[in-house]
Amino acid sequence: MDQNIVIDIAQRALLIVLYISAPILGLSLIVGLAVSIFQATTQIQEQTMTFIPKILAVIVSIAVFGSWMLKTLVEYTRELYMNINQYIK
Repeated sequence: MDQNIVIDIAQRALLIVLYISAPILGLSLIVGLAVSIFQATTQIQEQTMTFIPKILAVIVSIAVFGSWMLKTLVEYTRELYMNINQYIK
């Protein structure tokens, strides 16, 4: 297996991980920011108040983007398996 092929596979895998995690992390970031602004304006400094909205945001983002995430991962895995003969050379 050539070194360039390994680097290409690793780069593609990292990009797919970034694409898949971006909606979850982005929505969690937005919800966390909104809760922080709410806490600052109402002067409620409860540390555990941020966890429930973030968990709900992650669940909603997985429900909304889950099919796209799964499709992307399946396509990448299928492409790896289809080209395995070229990688082994």
